[in-house]
Amino acid sequence: MVNILGLSFYYHDSSAALVQDGRLVAAAEEERFSRVKHDSGFPKLAIEFVLKQGRITLDDVDFVVFYEKPFVKLERMLLSAMATFPRSSHVFRESMQRWISDKLWIKSHIERRLDLPAARILFAEHHVSHAASSFFTSPFESAAILTVDGAGEWSTSTLGRGRGNQLEILKELRFPHSLGLLYSAFTAYCGFEVNEGEYKLMGMHPYGKPQYVDRIRELIDVAPDGSLWHDMRYFAYHYSPDSTLSARFSEHFGRPPRDPRLGDKSLDPFYCDMAASIQVVTEQVVMQMARHLHELTGEKRLCMAGGVALNSVANYKLLRQGPFEELYILPAPGDDGGSVGAAYWAYNHLLKQPRGPALDHAYLGSEHSDEEIRAFLEQHSIPYEHIADDGRFFDFAARALADGNVCGWFRGRFEFGPRALGARSIIADPRRAEMKEKLNATIKFREAFRPFAPSVLEERADEFFDIPQASRHFPARFMLYVTPVRPEKRDLLPAITHVDGSGRLQTVYRETNPAYHGLIERFGELTGVPVIMNTSFNLKGEPSVESPAHAFNTFSLSGMDLLFLNNFVIRADAKKKIAETAFHLRHEGDSVTAMVS
Repeated sequence: MVNILGLSFYYHDSSAALVQDGRLVAAAEEERFSRVKHDSGFPKLAIEFVLKQGRITLDDVDFVVFYEKPFVKLERMLLSAMATFPRSSHVFRESMQRWISDKLWIKSHIERRLDLPAARILFAEHHVSHAASSFFTSPFESAAILTVDGAGEWSTSTLGRGRGNQLEILKELRFPHSLGLLYSAFTAYCGFEVNEGEYKLMGMHPYGKPQYVDRIRELIDVAPDGSLWHDMRYFAYHYSPDSTLSARFSEHFGRPPRDPRLGDKSLDPFYCDMAASIQVVTEQVVMQMARHLHELTGEKRLCMAGGVALNSVANYKLLRQGPFEELYILPAPGDDGGSVGAAYWAYNHLLKQPRGPALDHAYLGSEHSDEEIRAFLEQHSIPYEHIADDGRFFDFAARALADGNVCGWFRGRFEFGPRALGARSIIADPRRAEMKEKLNATIKFREAFRPFAPSVLEERADEFFDIPQASRHFPARFMLYVTPVRPEKRDLLPAITHVDGSGRLQTVYRETNPAYHGLIERFGELTGVPVIMNTSFNLKGEPSVESPAHAFNTFSLSGMDLLFLNNFVIRADAKKKIAETAFHLRHEGDSVTAMVS
């Protein structure tokens, strides 16, 4: 058996992945175990998990592969700093401190932390890792490949092709010109945190009108092949450590950046219009890249990766209006998925091993048995019911949702990537318009404009959403399309229908998540609507839950009514009982401990 361990760390969303004989057996972000949101540190806990899941030790690993080439990235930073000196002196000083202490010595860190010889450590290029992550997990024997993000070493976008077990990069766009960094610039301008708030900007765009597309186009040149040139007078990310925009940017649009402290207290129409405008520009550029790539390759199928591939609105429009017949995107297309791509690049492209099975689900994380859950509940005297029979349990849970309860759903292996897909989810009835406000205000504690996703049975998806032949569309499994809700169904689904009549759906398959499918199926039998409202099982600013302790802690701190841990049912009154015994959970080192005083 050939074992390849892929790693991504020291930027954001550190992760580890294990590929065994061409099959992805485990992948996880470090944040799930460390409980540090977007943890960028060495993924010690994620490595321990994936090795355990693969039933191997480090001695069994043939190669460890890092997802980018640090020295090439350092070259870009040095040359960029010299080109913008003296304005770049501050960012140069700060970045060099991190590079000298950590990033420059990644090979040594891996050798030391994992006790491995240097000969077993490999490095892939950043965008090659992205390309490999999407193509080698896809069901396509050959496909065009488009990668788009902020920046790797030098590349910010690539056009490529995959055939069998080989990749070919045909064209690249280089830093500082970047569609991902352009989108991030508007993320900052609209008052959200870069590398964190891009999905908030996407969620805000339906509230605006794209009135500033031409004004945005004045900052950039877009060639027929979709390549970009930025007028760098308007940007500061290439020389500033703490500012994405120059003063000229605000002058150009006539307004200062939105105050990030406002949250949703001031959903200013100007910034909503700006969000709508940059969304349109993003869609236009991605479409031009895709059309040129289609001309270059003649391929009928497209694989996408990089952070921009998380733009579910653009993805759907590319599918429906673009030149490709089918589209595949890994459930973690950002840097967290770099670990997967690095491992596959080594296994398929470098070692020329045959392709493994396509990845048709995202359930690659850890799981907890009934015995572990029962032991946790009884150790801390948490009242519970256990409904052993799945049919009776699904009936109970479906009726609870239909009665208006908000429930935590914890079952099976957790999802790899940023989307909650029915393993670690908060669920509710999408027919109740008040659920959107309730979940945002009393459970998620986040901005009121943020939308919620519908999980729908795959076999009935096209009844409620504009997605014919849903089974052909892998990205819909991973919540990577925003599709129109059928006009006649919008009144039935007010809690998940965006203001523009769309929804970021997840198609649910009996084969890959039988329990979640069973729940939704039963809810559909009760209500006539085989759709439930779904959001990630976490509070604002926290990673999604990993263990029963995390799940109960989040449940106890929120307004959820019921918690389902596998087939165990915990009611809201358990919160009061635990509070009376001063129960609390806290993070200590690498483990979560539950304490009763």
